Formats: sequence, C-alpha cells, structure tokens
Amino acid sequence: MAGRIHRITMFKLPDPEGQQKLIDAYKTLGQKQKKDGKPYILSMTTGPAMEDPRSQGWTVVSKTEFASLNDMKYYDDQCEAHAELKSLAKGLGIQGGPAGVMTVYFEAAATL
Repeated sequence: MAGRIHRITMFKLPDPEGQQKLIDAYKTLGQKQKKDGKPYILSMTTGPAMEDPRSQGWTVVSKTEFASLNDMKYYDDQCEAHAELKSLAKGLGIQGGPAGVMTVYFEAAATL
C-alpha cells in the first residue's frame, strides 16, 4: 500500500433521490474509468453517510484509491468518466455550492 493515494470526497446533498443519482453515477464511473485503455482506479467505495451528528450535514461519501498521485491528477483533469460524474453532480442541488463538496487525499502513514 506504500505510495498509494487515498482520496475521500464528501457531498452535502440533502435530497435522497439526488443522493441515489450520485451513487449511481459513481457506479457508472467505476465501469467506464480508463487510462491508456485500462482501468486505473485501484478501488472505489461510495455510499450514503450514516445519520449521526458527527456527519455534520455530509450525506454521500466516496473513497477512491490510486496507485500514484499522477493517476489521481489524471482522474481530476483528464478522465472522461469523472468529468461526466462532476457534470451530473453540479445539477443535483449540492447544498452550499462548491462548499458542499470536500475532497482530501493522503498517502498512508499508518495502516492496520
């Protein structure tokens, strides 16, 4: 797992129907993602956040794992499947505009 990039993206999307559309878009992304003609995302898991005060209004969470920072940059800047997902997400009523999406990424420093 050394060198892998773990990315967490959270959305504030209050409408359950919109949440499901976003989750379905992630399913499609998982099937369509390609770099140099081959799948490049090592893993992806997406789902609704559990109802809990600690969720602080975040309703959908996605975790993706990439082999390298370059692969993650490709995902952000060139991946057609991710571009389609981002376009769809903009029309789903994300609460707070851009502030309704948070992305962080890291290289693991401790694992179990």
